[in-house]
Amino acid sequence: MPNVSFFDEAGAPVATLDAVEGDKLIDLAQFHGLPLHWRCGQGTCGTCRVRVVIAGAPPLPVGRLERNVLLREQLIDTAAALSDAWPADGSRWRLACHVAVGDADLAVTLPSPP
Repeated sequence: MPNVSFFDEAGAPVATLDAVEGDKLIDLAQFHGLPLHWRCGQGTCGTCRVRVVIAGAPPLPVGRLERNVLLREQLIDTAAALSDAWPADGSRWRLACHVAVGDADLAVTLPSPP
């Protein structure tokens, strides 16, 4: 069972949760009352942004809808929007409603409240 560790932007721990493969990060955050802002939950508003680190993982697939939303919200540049896989090193924002837990532990950085 993978662990998902949530941190604030300063790096302080917020929570470490047991997760099931396939759980969406947005669902974990909502269910456990974590401080993650969101509006739609459908992957179109861009408010549930997080940074995800999976140690030693290969680049992760990123869907077209997620890339388009992040580009529209100016959270990524055009070069990133053209790539369908990104490093799992926390260097780019991801949408918590698009990121599903796999079989490895994750470290997730939550943005500061709006």
